[in-house]
Amino acid sequence: MPLKSIQSWDSRRDLVIPGDQHATILFCVDHWMSVCQRAIADHGAFYVALSGGSTPKAIFEKISSTPFSNLIQWSKVHLFWSDERAVAPTHPDSNYHMAMEAGLKNMPIPPEQIHRMPAEIKIEEGALAYQQVIHTVLKKQPFDLVMLGMGEDGHTASLFPYTSALQASNRLVVANWLPEKNIWRMTFTFDCINQATNICFYVIGASKKYRLAEILTSPEDRDRLPSQHVGTPEHHALWIVDEAASSELIKNRM
Repeated sequence: MPLKSIQSWDSRRDLVIPGDQHATILFCVDHWMSVCQRAIADHGAFYVALSGGSTPKAIFEKISSTPFSNLIQWSKVHLFWSDERAVAPTHPDSNYHMAMEAGLKNMPIPPEQIHRMPAEIKIEEGALAYQQVIHTVLKKQPFDLVMLGMGEDGHTASLFPYTSALQASNRLVVANWLPEKNIWRMTFTFDCINQATNICFYVIGASKKYRLAEILTSPEDRDRLPSQHVGTPEHHALWIVDEAASSELIKNRM
């Protein structure tokens, strides 16, 4: 499916439904690579913030395997993360660990261009340090791509409903305490995400269909459904959704 098949949903969000899960993942890979190639052609680097989840994992596996891996100038790729759990980088729950093990560790990316979120100790200090890394590396350049998922509770990155990070201002990265889970997470803020040139949600599977329809069709309630607050008139959020996840949305739209 060509990238031009992307349709405007509203003044700050776009939507594409490539087909079933397989077709949707292939579209995600094509989109990722297209954004990467355009960024490198424009300013000589690709600044991407990765996310956790099964769909990003499938994307990482594809782009780090042939023929896709041969089409990427890996020496110009800078990897960041949009959120991280408070675990060691070797822990199976680490978003960093997942991305590396999905194949990115085998790509010829200079080690100094892999910017892991240090969330396992002194997470509040780590968030400030990570924010400084972003300022130092990107300078005034926005992220070329921020990858996001949508949780069944409406969260994205580690911006969970009714948590303090939803109100963060003048910050790019914060530590976020999740009372219901009794854990810390490190996360990009809305300010950081919404400055990105490309913001992309990946939503696959029927388990997401009711929440997706609510997020895209109901009045915004950032505290209850944080994913609704992503995307601006200047920087649209692109929702890449498979047929199963979009079924309720399409029904409501008809």
